[in-house]
Amino acid sequence: MFKDIFPEELQEWEEKGAMLVDVREPFEFAQGHIPNVKNIPLSQFMSRKDEVTDPVVLICATGNRSGQVAHYLAENLGFTEVANLLGGTFGWSQQGRQIDMEPC
Repeated sequence: MFKDIFPEELQEWEEKGAMLVDVREPFEFAQGHIPNVKNIPLSQFMSRKDEVTDPVVLICATGNRSGQVAHYLAENLGFTEVANLLGGTFGWSQQGRQIDMEPC
């Protein structure tokens, strides 16, 4: 199982050492992303899945694609602490939270 989390819960996951993974494509990521994330695009995810560590929070534009990846990690790869950021980067920015433009 994975957990859907709200933006205000992200810091708690970061404090417990969760890896933040943005699964959007590079052109989307370059338009702005949540601080401290690693970009592993969905199109490359299968070949790069070994880069992901448990615990992990998955992020995309709205929470849809990242939810699919969160499900995959929990159900197929045995990850035990997996979260999906509801609202994704769009929801994060709509709340006035910081968006970075630099590569991570």
